[in-house]
Amino acid sequence: MALWRGSACAGVLALALGCVLLLEPELPGSALRTLWTSLRLGPAPPGPPSAESRLAAAWDTLIVQPARRWRRVAVGVNACVDVVLSGVKLLQALGLRPGKGRDHAVLHSRKDLEEAFAHFMAQGAAAERFFSDQEAFHTIAQAASESPGAQHYVGGNAALIGQKFAANTDLQVLLCGPVGPKLHELLDDNIFVPPESLQEVDEFHLILEYQAGEEWGPFKAPHASRFIFSHDLSNGAMNALEVFVSSLEEFRPDLVVLSGLHMLAGRGEELQRKRLLEVVNSLSDIPAGVPVHLELASMTDRELMRSVVHQVFPAVTSLGLNEQELLFLSQAASGPHAGISSWDGVPDVGMVSDILFWILKEHGRSESRASDLTRVHFHTLAYHILATVDGHWANQLAAVAAGARVAGTQACATEAIDTSRVTLRAPQEFMTSHSEVGTRVVLDPSKPVEQWHRGGVTFHFTPVLVCKDPVRTVGLGDAISAEGLFYSEAHLATGFE
Repeated sequence: MALWRGSACAGVLALALGCVLLLEPELPGSALRTLWTSLRLGPAPPGPPSAESRLAAAWDTLIVQPARRWRRVAVGVNACVDVVLSGVKLLQALGLRPGKGRDHAVLHSRKDLEEAFAHFMAQGAAAERFFSDQEAFHTIAQAASESPGAQHYVGGNAALIGQKFAANTDLQVLLCGPVGPKLHELLDDNIFVPPESLQEVDEFHLILEYQAGEEWGPFKAPHASRFIFSHDLSNGAMNALEVFVSSLEEFRPDLVVLSGLHMLAGRGEELQRKRLLEVVNSLSDIPAGVPVHLELASMTDRELMRSVVHQVFPAVTSLGLNEQELLFLSQAASGPHAGISSWDGVPDVGMVSDILFWILKEHGRSESRASDLTRVHFHTLAYHILATVDGHWANQLAAVAAGARVAGTQACATEAIDTSRVTLRAPQEFMTSHSEVGTRVVLDPSKPVEQWHRGGVTFHFTPVLVCKDPVRTVGLGDAISAEGLFYSEAHLATGFE
């Protein structure tokens, strides 16, 4: 009888819940699940999928292979060994204490290192600097290498991009850069290094990482990121450039990726001028049918950046950069929104879009300008934008989605997006421009790639699923650019073939 009464009671309660659903269909799912559980009617009905789950599923549908894929990719010219460790722990081990945060274009002392690290940690922003004192740097590098928890990885934009491409076993990858014994040991077996690129001693870069919320004295990091510094003479002079160019004729790539121009900072105006001219002359020897992607990195020398914009941009086909590089580029070359000193939190989509449009309109290909530049891949923590001159690139919807997806998987060190470990931080709505009348876009995670057109340029926008507990932040930009290029298809001639 008691069992019968219990069953009858449950039936009545279930009927009551059905009436609630009928009378209040808009009742939040969380409230219904709580009510269901409190009535002890078994496991709660599943709630609606999260925004992160819907976005990840939509990406998987959108990311398709291009009709024509790369077969041989040549990458140069910066390579090194990254020593990755906790920035706060290293500075503490060096006996440094947090003072005031202050940026330094070139680091000349431990004090400069302490101030620059604090400055960028407080912003949660990535940065890279040259340490001018060789002896002091080697002392710091030795302490870093011997620090508990320090890890050694492939480093340098070119080597990291090469590693990402080499993960695709049907691709042949050529890497030119200063490759010492430790780096050679770390490189993927699928990467070919010309004998002329091998050297007896490795170049070491110190990567000081910090986590979101980590504190050092009065400074607290809003985001996980890293501060990079080195005393790197081989990469600083782009010594591998000539080997790189001379290797292309025999290797016959259908895609060339160039990086390392930022390493010229702090090396003197005369050397900068000479090497940039040699870069441009070298690029002119590459057949017109072979696209050249230029990967930028953190710079502080405005004259160097201005020279890169005016001299190198017209000689490359594609460009990859982050929010710091984009704003500094606009400031150095008098572009849109150059008056703002830094981004306030997540970079404004409309402002970013304006600068990307200006890059392609003022320095990209047109009927009246001798420039090859037709594509810019912008990435920041919360979202990515791919801007292309119409008629030159295909499969860019898949490319921008693939770049964003790899940001989430690589930061969390997972094979696929783990929706429990990532979060959506992109703006829920935004304007596509501030320089002219733009369109208001409302983000829909089920349709995560937004597209708009402006003056012969097409923009593809997608959010990033940001890793809550990143395992490693170094090389994310390089992985993003490599993945975006892997899924891209260029409408160009045959090249070396």
